[in-house]
Amino acid sequence: MMNKKINYRSILETSDGNLTKLHNIVLKALEEEELISEKLKNNQDLSLGEKMADGVASFGGSWRFIILFSVIIFVWIAINTFWFHNRGFDPYPFILLNLMLSCIAALQAPIIMMSQNRKEERDRLRAEQDYMVNLKAEIEIRTLHDKIDLLITEQMKNLFDIQKVQMESMDKLSKTLHEHLKK
Repeated sequence: MMNKKINYRSILETSDGNLTKLHNIVLKALEEEELISEKLKNNQDLSLGEKMADGVASFGGSWRFIILFSVIIFVWIAINTFWFHNRGFDPYPFILLNLMLSCIAALQAPIIMMSQNRKEERDRLRAEQDYMVNLKAEIEIRTLHDKIDLLITEQMKNLFDIQKVQMESMDKLSKTLHEHLKK
């Protein structure tokens, strides 16, 4: 594990001071052998109200709700119009039904808004996590680029050294050949 720490530290070293904080986060995640996206996950426990708001918003925006509510309204109107011959507990123009629908709408709207606000917060956190993962990937790509540059530089140095040795050998051979031909 100590070798890995040294290796990661050398990979993440840079002259840019703005990346120090990010490098520390990335280094810590690498040392703990965790993905940054897993490290940044925010495991929130939802309160009862938040769970209810999500449930109401989910149910209120579904076909089940629309169909169920349409059936209830149809049954309400049918009972009051046909069964009680328009002398039921809520005769035409169905004022009690209108009052109930208004109350449901008045309660459902803020609950849906609370759920949407929580969804917006989750989306913001997800965007931050994506940013950190992308930043880590960028650093890793830069590191790979630096490694490739280093390898190419070392390879070029080795090639120049080999070329120098070859040139010296060729000069020696050339001198030996000239001396041999002069004799």
